[in-house]
Amino acid sequence: MRILLTNDDGIYAPGLAAMERALRRLGEVFVVAPSREQSGVAHSITFLTPLLARKVFVNDQHWGWTVDGSPADCVKLGVSTILPDRPDLIVSGMNGGLNAGINVLYSGTVGAAAEGAFYGITSIAVSLQFEENEPFQRAADLAVGVIKQIIEQDGLSGKLYNLNIPLQALKEKEPAVKTVPMDTAPYWETFERRTDPMGRTYYWLSGRPDPRQPKSQGPKQMTDLTAIAQGFITVTPLNYDVTDRQRLAAMDDWDLTPQPDNDSGNQEHTGPRVRVSWRS
Repeated sequence: MRILLTNDDGIYAPGLAAMERALRRLGEVFVVAPSREQSGVAHSITFLTPLLARKVFVNDQHWGWTVDGSPADCVKLGVSTILPDRPDLIVSGMNGGLNAGINVLYSGTVGAAAEGAFYGITSIAVSLQFEENEPFQRAADLAVGVIKQIIEQDGLSGKLYNLNIPLQALKEKEPAVKTVPMDTAPYWETFERRTDPMGRTYYWLSGRPDPRQPKSQGPKQMTDLTAIAQGFITVTPLNYDVTDRQRLAAMDDWDLTPQPDNDSGNQEHTGPRVRVSWRS
């Protein structure tokens, strides 16, 4: 089996090295990863500037390629140019930090896997709950065991999966796996307001739940977040088609026309006068 391995933490991330070692059990591994950390870039791609790709060597042995671009760029370049043949499997990770719940939409790790699914290649994003000195190798070995079973169940069907491993699971002799949906509750909404030495205001995403959000009464169905909280390894099938088909069907009876508002048709439009101030 030919495997393309990438991530969003960068070519020198320990989680990437751990996954490369573990994935050798399944086949030949080709590493194509960003030259620097690309966390939170989602599915962004580079098209206004060229992509620089370089070989990376470990102990004088060619180990992989690094790309000055996003995780999705790495997959595009790997599939179309760098690998000698089309890969059978794409793995993105292992990320240092969970990619579950609404964070799936922001994740560069998941974005890279989604890019692989665009090509019709089975793609799996892999993430480990964050902790200083994460036990990446133990987690990578568990992840590869789950990946092997996914392939045995679904074959190389070109589907997209998101795999998350909580730290609690690493303490279990035989950790359990749950197949669950993505949790869509809002979370990353709070910013800390600070002032830099020049007196300018800036904001830092705090990573805490927004206290203004109403407290949930608890989901009726287990989700990736609730399962992880209980110590389960989670697998979530994803789909990059984000069409709301139920709403689409309801819109069949809408009579939409591109007619302008009569009251605004004769108004003169002038541009705003913009002034920027760094002080609040």
